[in-house]
Amino acid sequence: MVKRTREAAVALVQRIMDGDYADEAEAERLLETVAGALGCPPGRLIDLVFWPDGPEPAAAEAVGRALEYRPFAL
Repeated sequence: MVKRTREAAVALVQRIMDGDYADEAEAERLLETVAGALGCPPGRLIDLVFWPDGPEPAAAEAVGRALEYRPFAL
């Protein structure tokens, strides 16, 4: 089940990285949906895709980094 979720997330992120969306609102909505399914904050995945630290990651790498997210207590 987790593998299928990851594969679907990678496919959607790749679609966004390829520019296959109608407008920025659709891209943001898709990334928020993927982030929710992966259990990370939407802003984290959006940053990984549109404003990465360093070179642009592959879709699988962006999803992998999103899956590494762990909330912390303040």
